[in-house]
Amino acid sequence: MINLLIIDDEIEIGNFLSRLFTAKGYRVQVVNSGKEFFSINFSLQKFHAAMIDLKLPDADGLTLLQQLKKFQPRCKAIIMTGYSTIKTAVEAIKFGASDYIEKPFDDIDLLEKQIDSLLEDNDKTAHETIKSIAHEIGFITGKSEKMEQLLKTAYKVAQKNVNVLIEGETGTGKEVLSRFIHHASPRSQESFIGVNCGAIPESLLESELFGHEKGAFTGATQQRKGLFSIASQGTLFLDEIAEASRSIQVKLLRVLETREFMPVGSDKIFRTNTRLIAATNEDLQEAVKNKKFREDLYYRLNVVHLTIPPLRERKEDIPYLIEHLLQRFPNSNITFSDDALAYLQRYDWPGNIRELANFVTRVVALTDSNQAVITPGDLPISYFAISSHPNIGRTISKKSEESELESYLHRWTNQVLTVFNQKEEISLEEILDQVKDLEAYVGKAFIMKTLKDVEGNRKEAAKRLQITMRKLRYLLNEK
Repeated sequence: MINLLIIDDEIEIGNFLSRLFTAKGYRVQVVNSGKEFFSINFSLQKFHAAMIDLKLPDADGLTLLQQLKKFQPRCKAIIMTGYSTIKTAVEAIKFGASDYIEKPFDDIDLLEKQIDSLLEDNDKTAHETIKSIAHEIGFITGKSEKMEQLLKTAYKVAQKNVNVLIEGETGTGKEVLSRFIHHASPRSQESFIGVNCGAIPESLLESELFGHEKGAFTGATQQRKGLFSIASQGTLFLDEIAEASRSIQVKLLRVLETREFMPVGSDKIFRTNTRLIAATNEDLQEAVKNKKFREDLYYRLNVVHLTIPPLRERKEDIPYLIEHLLQRFPNSNITFSDDALAYLQRYDWPGNIRELANFVTRVVALTDSNQAVITPGDLPISYFAISSHPNIGRTISKKSEESELESYLHRWTNQVLTVFNQKEEISLEEILDQVKDLEAYVGKAFIMKTLKDVEGNRKEAAKRLQITMRKLRYLLNEK
């Protein structure tokens, strides 16, 4: 017989759930407080599943969850939560909860289905589904525990109709993760549309999101639907949400609060059922403090918060990522030697997976033979020079920035002169590519130094360097 533990301070709810699952043949025990929970002798009483309310008068649901998992690790747990505490419920999943359900229970059939599914031995099935979806959309995660946990959480969140905020550095794969959430959700057969808020001027972004009427502005020769209409039953992905203007932020807030919007130049109200996933490479909490981003919009977007780790924190995945990236070139049989992979795992990859992908593409393009093993000597000069240093990959160097730049320029110059003085055939195209690498490295060094001088203010840094914000993002590999 299945033993079910119910932890809820509302006696009526406890009694209702007890009758519901007792009728299904379960043996149910109800406790109404943290004190009652800790009075249970877990060495004598074994539970197959538990339903835990997040808020109790004398205890925190997350604490009870952690204690339950400590006493009985194999016990499946489902968190009961109100809408306002969904963010905490997602945190509970990271602590070992299998799922969460919102209160009040509007759909009893769904509640029963969730518990029945919870009690099935479906961990293997869920794992296979996650891998299948990830493979289908090209989301290669490798073997790191951080990415495994991220995908598990994203998969569970995908089933819920809640907004998601994804944070991560440029090039980590925020859009690919948003596609994974869409494909793992009940909306998978509907549209997935992405838009970069930092790449479109404010006037055009408003029209792009909400649509416009004919004649609404110069050049509006016909009526056009916006993305909130086109993706009304699907998923809308807003990348670089921190770049949205205050005016756009106000309009987004209204859509999230009321599910209503008006196209540019129209007096008609339209409704949308779009699921919104937003992403940023900035710290939105810091942007809220600096009055750059609306606090109310931040809380509306940040119902579920997912963070993608940078590549330097999951270097064990680099060989798997390279193997996957090489599959994009079916006519090539190029592989990397273990020594070459070891060098690449020392490099910090500031541009993350995007930089790695560009690197692999370049190596394939510059390799003469379609059947070659790439060794450390075949690596482009910039990667070889940096990676040969034993301390590469550390975020904080013992040397000053000036010394690092000087050291890099010295190594780069010596290696180019070595190639210049050799009597064998020389690939001029590869040397010219190294010059481009030098330009990118030096440009980024100046930007990073200036950003430190102005405490991270990008607009001020661009002004001091006499370049545009777009140029600054380009040089930082944020294309």
